This record gives sequence, structure tokens and C-alpha cells, in this order.
Amino acid sequence: MSTLAESVKNRLSTASELLDQLKAEPRLDLIGRVERVGDNVASVRGLPETRLGELLLFERSDGGEPVVGIVLTLDPDLIGCAMLGDDSGIRAGNLVRGTGSVASVPVGDQLLGRTVNALGVPVDGGPEIEAAGVEPVERPAPAIVDRDFVDTPLNTGLLVIDAMLPLGRGQRELIISDRETGKTAIAIDTMINQRDTGVVCVYCAVGQKTSSVSQVIDAVKRYGAPERCIFVFAPSDDPPGIQWLAPYAACTMAEYFSERGGDALLIIDDLSKHAVIYRQLSLLLRNPPGREAYPGDIFYIHSRLLERAAKLNRERGGGSLTALPLAATEEGNLSGYIPTNLISITDGQIVLEPRLFHEGQKPAVNVGKSVSRVGGKTQSHAMRRLAENLRLEYTQFLELEIFTRFGGMVDERTRQIIEHGRRIRAVLTQPQFAPLSVAHQVALLVAIDERLLDRLPLDKVSELQSKLGDWLNQHAAEPMRRINSDGELEPDTRAAIVTAIGALVERLNQPDATAVKR
Repeated sequence: MSTLAESVKNRLSTASELLDQLKAEPRLDLIGRVERVGDNVASVRGLPETRLGELLLFERSDGGEPVVGIVLTLDPDLIGCAMLGDDSGIRAGNLVRGTGSVASVPVGDQLLGRTVNALGVPVDGGPEIEAAGVEPVERPAPAIVDRDFVDTPLNTGLLVIDAMLPLGRGQRELIISDRETGKTAIAIDTMINQRDTGVVCVYCAVGQKTSSVSQVIDAVKRYGAPERCIFVFAPSDDPPGIQWLAPYAACTMAEYFSERGGDALLIIDDLSKHAVIYRQLSLLLRNPPGREAYPGDIFYIHSRLLERAAKLNRERGGGSLTALPLAATEEGNLSGYIPTNLISITDGQIVLEPRLFHEGQKPAVNVGKSVSRVGGKTQSHAMRRLAENLRLEYTQFLELEIFTRFGGMVDERTRQIIEHGRRIRAVLTQPQFAPLSVAHQVALLVAIDERLLDRLPLDKVSELQSKLGDWLNQHAAEPMRRINSDGELEPDTRAAIVTAIGALVERLNQPDATAVKR
């Protein structure tokens, strides 16, 4: 019995010593209450130290796990929040706790090849991500002194863009058109074309259908390098707060690579839906509506995102972040509120024409309305010299073709211009998932410049395109290698390409051209 008493006495002594070691210190716990809640937004009262972008924890009436919300508006007496989870268990009067931390996402090489949501949580069924670090989704854009000139090309593999609307690493180029006209197809081909360049691609889908995003991922896995891509998915059935956050989270993931001297490509599909989502949140939070019911800061939410794309100078590592935002128009109206905002923010726009798309010209780029304000200085010497007159010749052909539709008589010179222009248009038409190398594009431009295609019937131009790559690899392998390596077109290189393409044209003109072996 005495042994038991001594044991109890020893335990009490140990517990007393542990209690003596504990220090009672005050802890600041910021607590507010829900004023009103509904439609995935909430108004909170009683957290005066809260800042924009901070995460708040909302207690549930059913005792479940707290729901996270992000602060979007700050009024003198009310805080407007967008819920990042299911708000069904939240009622007016529930407690809200401040966290003191802003929205952040994991970053690092571990995200490559993965599909995640706007919070960096895997949604592809794979293991948890052990990220290299965590960075806030809202970050300041690089200062002017930290930027450098855009001087390196970002080739899309699409001849109509690389020749006439070239892009540079660190540029912001808008892809805009009506729905279902090939915007996403251009983005996919651009991602596929980076498979051998070392550029890390981050694709952000905002408010898209799951089936559409699955098609994008499958195409990149089949034709590209998915191990160097990150897919950020915020589907249309996610809370609006998650969809609003997705582009900023994707930009942070891409900045990890550019700030370490690498090159990254950010594709946002699309910012029109993002603007609608933000309008929905703002109206629910009772912010004053402006033009077309958009809030007054709709320009700012996109400018602060796209300004983060830049080419950094050597002191900052020399990396680059290129942004390709997508936007939708209605009936081709480029003067709409959101399109004009985005056009003014970006360094150029690629405008797709529904009429061209339905006529079978894909990509359906309207060369007259499209422009690249930066990329022309990034083209290789070979591409730049060959593309100087291409846009002028193509535009002249389009104008003349309109008059010939009336059936009037044309002279021989006009007829030659029209026939030459039709072959240019045929060459600018490319199948999807088949981006061209720089040397292949230069070879096609040489064929146009030398008017070799004018010797070929129009219906055989597409056949020449399909055979040209293998043909040149057999008959002009060394010139093609030199163009891909240094981007120069020396006279002997050009002569070799002209000879090879001329031989292919002659073979295709033979009666048994269908039997030509590659």
C-alpha cells in the first residue's frame, strides 16, 4: 500500500513541476462575427486589423471544419469576403477568426507534370506535393529597373504568328476572338512547341468545363512535354472565390522559374470569364457597379496580374515570364469594355476571325487587326528577312480578292498576285498539334519568296506541306540543322533549300505524284 502511495506522490510531484514550468502568457486572438452570408460571399464585422487578401476562418454552425474565406473589400465597419469552400454551414452571428496570413500556394519543381487547383492542392489523383516553398498569390510586378529588353523569340510553331506576329520571351500577347474559333488551339500548339526549348508552361483554366480541360491535358501529354507543364484548374462548379484566385496562383507558380533564371510561359484561359466572376463577387458584396455592371477596379485586377510578366535583367537572374491571356468577344466586337481594357494592358493582340475559321483557314488569324508590338525585334535574321514583304503581299492579295469576287476581268499581273496570295494563304493554314520548327518555317518562306509554289496547283500545296519536313531532312539535312542552330540563312543554305523544294515541286507535278516517296 505504501508503494502505491509513494507512486501517486511521485506523479503529483512531477505534474507540479511541469505546471511550474509552464508560463501563462497572453495570446491575441482576433475574433469577429458574420454579419450576413450567402452565395459564397460573407460580410464580417469586428476585425479592424484585417488587410486585403488575408485569409479568415469561419466557424460552422454544425461544428465541422472551419471554412476559409479571402478578404476582397475593406469598409470602415464591414469586411467583404469570398468563400473558398462550402458555405452551407455558416450562419449570421458565427465567429470569424483572423489568421494574419495571406493566400499562398506551393511552388517548385515538384509541381511539374501535375494538375492542381487554385490553392495548389493536387486534383489529378497523384500523391501530395512536397513543394520547395510557399509564396503569396499576390506579388508586386518587377520594377522598371529590374526589367530588360525582350530580345529572345518564343516560337509558337505556327507560321502565320512566328512570321508576321512574332512573340518574345517576356511579352504579354492577347489572343482574342469569339467563342469556338481556335483560341485554345493556338495556346495548345504553343505549349507543344516548347517541348524542346526548356520553357516551363503553366496553363490556367478559369471557369472551364472539366471535359475541355481534359482535352488540353491529353493533347499536351500526347504531343508535348507534360513533365515541364503545370495545369491549374478552377472549374465552373468551384466557388467563385477559387476561380478568381486561380490566375494569380498560376502566375506565382510560373514566377518561381523565371526568378531563378529560367523561362516560363503562362496561359490564362480565359480572362473574360475571370472578369465576369469578379463582377459577380463585387455585386454580391454590394460594391458600386460601373460600366456594364463591372466594378471600378476591373482594370486594376487584370493589370496587376499581367504586369508581372517580364524579361528580368541579369541582376535578377535574366529569366522571363511570357503571358498569353485569352479573351472572348461577342460578334467580333473588339471595342467592348473588357477587350479594350486587355488590349491596352498587353503588348499586342492576335485576333481570330470567325469567318476565316468557318472557311477552313486555321489558325484563323486576321492579320490586318493583329499586331505584336515587341516580338518583331526577337525574330531570327532568316525569319525577319523573309517575312518583311510577306505581310504586305498577303494584305494586298486580300484586298484584290474582294474585287475579283464580282466577276470582273483582271489583267495578267493582278491574276499572278491573286494566285500567289492564294498559295500564301494555303501555306499559312496548319493542322492542329503539328507546330513547325524554325528551319521548316524558313523553308516555307523561301518557297514563297522564290515563288516555287506558284508552279504547283493550289490543291497540292497542302500535300507539299505534309511531305516537306521529311523531304528536307533527306535532301537538305545540313542546311536545316544550321538554320535551327543559329537562325541564319546564308546564300549556300538558301540555294540548297531552293534546289530541294524545287525537286519536290517537280515530283508533285508528275502524273504519278501520289506515288512519290518521302
